[in-house]
Amino acid sequence: MSSSSTGAETADVIGAARERIDALDGQILDLVRERMAVSATVQEARIAAGGRRVQLSREMEILDRYRQGLGKPGTTLAMTLLELCRGRV
Repeated sequence: MSSSSTGAETADVIGAARERIDALDGQILDLVRERMAVSATVQEARIAAGGRRVQLSREMEILDRYRQGLGKPGTTLAMTLLELCRGRV
């Protein structure tokens, strides 16, 4: 195998992987938008019933789930998701 064919194969692998990453990012963005909409529904229902917009015990469960699943960076990701989903009501 020549080095030029190895380079072309590497470029093909990288190109295909980047296309897959782009597709996954699109799915993640769609899911985050869906999560935001569902969160708004929960907040609206809770407020209509006389409750608070944010339930801290629930947020702690979410933070813990992400930390357990992804380690410390998961906590940061969960905080970002919670921030995106708060205060839309």
